[in-house]
Amino acid sequence: MENRSTTHQNDVHFTPADRNSLYKTIFNRRDVRGQFKPDPIPDATLSRILLAAHHAPSVGFMQPWDFIIVTDPNVKRAVHTGFQQAHAEAAAMFTGEKQKVYRTLKLEGIMEAPVNICVTCDRDRTGPVVIGRTADKAMDLYSSVCAVQNLWLAARSEGLGVGWVSIIHPEVLRHALGIPDPIVPIAYLCIGTVSHFLAKPELETANWLPRLPLDELIHGNQWGDKHNPACAALKETIRKDSEQNRQGILPCSTLE
Repeated sequence: MENRSTTHQNDVHFTPADRNSLYKTIFNRRDVRGQFKPDPIPDATLSRILLAAHHAPSVGFMQPWDFIIVTDPNVKRAVHTGFQQAHAEAAAMFTGEKQKVYRTLKLEGIMEAPVNICVTCDRDRTGPVVIGRTADKAMDLYSSVCAVQNLWLAARSEGLGVGWVSIIHPEVLRHALGIPDPIVPIAYLCIGTVSHFLAKPELETANWLPRLPLDELIHGNQWGDKHNPACAALKETIRKDSEQNRQGILPCSTLE
């Protein structure tokens, strides 16, 4: 009898237009804070975004994430109060001009965004021994971050903005959202339609920090070897693609 495998080959192919759409989404993703509109997000749209997040890669296929959908103003207010506390603490850590700039930045949209989502990680979901987590115990946490990235890109492709509220103590989220031990809150996200998307990340526009040149971050075979001849052609291509991207041209837009 013929041995038939239950695993089928995936014959999905991507056209140049498909590929361009992916890069377009990546390069136009923004951390949204102050541009949220109150318009509700249709369940069908939210379902697609969450499904994309749920299809993120995960170590040992453990799928450690859960998603807490927050729409209650009282719950949002508790989270916002926690943000304000951590925000004040952070402002005191900067000095001089950095502190002045920091105080001018709007760094969350908790109350304005119609939906907030907390992505968590259940580190015990499939037991103590997980394929791929045996040498690095943090791999399940990284897996949940992959779900955040999938969600973010899917939301951008739907025309929705996402803002990651990282200036908040995890204990505040545990209390406000009733998150039990040992579940780990990974990301608190504000999601909604926006009045506009910024041309560049807000911190880049505010001259907080520049975008680092990618070609200067490439090492050849060993850390610190930035002049490896084998990487010379790659670095030149990276410089050309980076220049095109600065001009608003997708690096892959001329590929067929």
